Amino acid sequence: MSKVQKIFLGVFVVLLGLLVYAEATKPTPISWFPSYNSADKIPYGTYVLHDLVSDSFQNFESLERPPFEVLERDTLKGNYLFINNYINFEEAELNRMLAWIDKGNAAFVSAHSFGYRLLDTLQLEINTKYDVNQLGTEPLLNLTHPSLKAPKPYHINRDLAVTYFDKIDTLRHTVLGLSQVYRDTLSLRDSLVNFIQVPFGEGQLYLHTQPESFTNYFLLEEERNPAYTANALSYLDSATPLYWDRYYKSGKRIDVSPLRMILGNKYLKWAYYFVLIGILLFVLFEGKRKQRSIPIQPPVTNRSYMYTRTIAGMFFDKKEYDGIAKKQIALFNEFIRTRLRVPTEQRNSHFYKAVAGRSGNTLEDTKKLFTFIEKVEKQQHTSKEELQKLYQELTEFKTKLDGKS
Repeated sequence: MSKVQKIFLGVFVVLLGLLVYAEATKPTPISWFPSYNSADKIPYGTYVLHDLVSDSFQNFESLERPPFEVLERDTLKGNYLFINNYINFEEAELNRMLAWIDKGNAAFVSAHSFGYRLLDTLQLEINTKYDVNQLGTEPLLNLTHPSLKAPKPYHINRDLAVTYFDKIDTLRHTVLGLSQVYRDTLSLRDSLVNFIQVPFGEGQLYLHTQPESFTNYFLLEEERNPAYTANALSYLDSATPLYWDRYYKSGKRIDVSPLRMILGNKYLKWAYYFVLIGILLFVLFEGKRKQRSIPIQPPVTNRSYMYTRTIAGMFFDKKEYDGIAKKQIALFNEFIRTRLRVPTEQRNSHFYKAVAGRSGNTLEDTKKLFTFIEKVEKQQHTSKEELQKLYQELTEFKTKLDGKS
């Protein structure tokens, strides 16, 4: 490798190292995925709210099972909290949820979409507001109750969908909150209903269409924002238990392991462990007792050199010097074709220049060698001295190519 090549290689290695270092030390990009998971500390996670709510309610429980299974318990009383970008209850699950609310319990659901079953049952319609005159749509939020309403609306400084109730039952439904697209001023002019209270039997159902107001980003963005979240949840009775839903989450952790059924059962798990331990003991003891030494097989000897020497000796003993010379010339022509990549069909000035340049010999020595080769090829008999001379000159010619001269 030349000095210039070493310099370029060193520069490349240094640049590659700097690139790896820059990639390894650069800060992790912020994930704006709307997970709404209580374990996520990303902007649209609910880690902060989960921590605050668990301290505010007398009894708090996180539920990973679907509501259809949870509500089978007749003793379940209190509040059920759902927060996600979309929540779509199945028909049987919705019926069980409404029957549970009818017994005097409360459910709080905040999402952009509630599914057609719930909307059809409550005779509701939702829509989304956009501002075509702006690049992004930023929501403004506020509550309607005089004791909960803030002097200035709450602003979410992100491009988000502003979902609202386009149709409600004004005789039965109570409007608890309003929203609007932000237009450079913190005021609600064209108010859109985004938070309602729906009485159902002896209980209450609360529907909220801006779930981002319960995320880490909203709660930590401005000092006054937690007041909105706390006031919105104040409709739930803190003296009764609160059940936090972890099933309807976009960022829900899903166990995809094929062993989840075995490891999830205490008895199957220990049976699985005993099988693994038994297999390990079998391999250790049985493998040690039955393992035999493997005989060493000597490598196959390359006898081509010995064969060549034997055949050459037979020719030499019979004094067939002309045949040996012809073989040497043929092998030398093959050497030129394979090593030097020069055709040997025609021996002209171009041929001599190519062979001399690629072999490291002078043009004069090259022509001299091939003149002697042509002499040997044309004559009928070759003497022992001529054969030895041919061998020496061919050897010297090759050694210059291999760098041994």
